Amino acid sequence: MIRLLLAGGVALLVSLVGTWLLIGVLLRRRIGQPIREDGPAGHLTKAGTPTMGGVAIVAAAVAGWLISGLFDASYTRRGLLCVSAIVLAGAVGLLDDGIKVFRERNLGLNKRAKTLGLIAVAAGFAVSMLVFTNVKTTLSFTRFDTPGIELGRVGWVIFAIVIFYATTNAVNLTDGLDGLAAGTSILAFAAYVVIAFWGFRHTAIYSDESFLDTAVVAVAMMTACAGFLWWNAAPARIFMGDTGSLAIGAGLAAMALSTNTVLLLPLIGGVFVMETVSVILQVGSFRIFGRRIFRMAPLHHHFELKGWPETTVIIRFWIIGGIFTAVALGLYYADFLSLPGVIP
Repeated sequence: MIRLLLAGGVALLVSLVGTWLLIGVLLRRRIGQPIREDGPAGHLTKAGTPTMGGVAIVAAAVAGWLISGLFDASYTRRGLLCVSAIVLAGAVGLLDDGIKVFRERNLGLNKRAKTLGLIAVAAGFAVSMLVFTNVKTTLSFTRFDTPGIELGRVGWVIFAIVIFYATTNAVNLTDGLDGLAAGTSILAFAAYVVIAFWGFRHTAIYSDESFLDTAVVAVAMMTACAGFLWWNAAPARIFMGDTGSLAIGAGLAAMALSTNTVLLLPLIGGVFVMETVSVILQVGSFRIFGRRIFRMAPLHHHFELKGWPETTVIIRFWIIGGIFTAVALGLYYADFLSLPGVIP
């Protein structure tokens, strides 16, 4: 518990101070976010707002994880691989953000390059998990044996890459309003703090003592996002950019894969799923029927164009995210109580 508190405190402090310092540096160098011309008209006023704030999130999370483990050397390979996935996915996002701001175009990396970068990170993480940890290669909901369908090593790697790629893109799509992605991510990582720590406290059931290190990574990411949100809340003084959204998505995917809760992830990240599905439905409907379902996708823009104030959209999506998180944790605990011999 002490390590969790230390990791959270360090990450929060580093994120708060680091984001503030980063804003100053970016403003002095006039490094700002280009805004899509086809987006909501109200967003044009945000052009020039400092971006790449995800650098502070990643740095804070890494600092929290590293410093918290100095006193008892309780680092594990599983924790290291989760942190590495976050850093490397953030690096892909940083390259994308760099192209956007220095070449002054909102497209960044082309789709193929970004996809290849994320797949490379995902494949490296999945293969390393198989080689260096005892991760289970089953299709899992709340435990490695629920439902426990064996995917095999190759099948699990492919499945892990799909989950990794889908989650990073889902968070990226959600990052369209001030504080929306950061606030939703805090809730999702909070769920994984509980899940990983619970797994650590009940090793006989969940099958891995290194879950504590996973919980430390989760709490570091949670508080790093909280510190960033202080400056990212509407009206945002800085955006996380792809640096932050891809790192957060990688962190959530890594949490799900390492705690054997991949099938629970879509519920924990329910807001991210909503946003992604809205884009899929919008594109599919337009290509097949020539009609749009929403006024604009992702979903948060639809409500903006309906006249909802930006802060109203954000807070209501946070509330929805909190409900998804509560239901996910409820199902996780209900599964625990259903085990033979468990006394509530």
